[in-house]
Amino acid sequence: MAAAELGEEIGAVVSRGGRPDLGGDALPQVTGPTLLIVGGFDYAVIEMNKEAYAQLRCEKEMKIVPGATHLFEEPGALEQVAHFAAEWFQRHLQSQMTARKSAAMSS
Repeated sequence: MAAAELGEEIGAVVSRGGRPDLGGDALPQVTGPTLLIVGGFDYAVIEMNKEAYAQLRCEKEMKIVPGATHLFEEPGALEQVAHFAAEWFQRHLQSQMTARKSAAMSS
């Protein structure tokens, strides 16, 4: 809901084992690139994230961490989550900074 309300101010969104489905009618309003990360054994949350994913109209991706449960307590699970999130933020926030610099230089 916050990402929808803040609009273009949001550079990227990562949800780890979250409930983005609770965003309801706000989901189609999210403009920031959104990554949903869910544990492979968190079956109920996978389904809820799939529902939310279908409603998102922004650039989006869903990653499932194999063998992980809801809290990602399994060995290596949180490291995999951190890797996915860091990669997502680096890709999207870096490209936004480059675009801003280009716009400032052409002004």
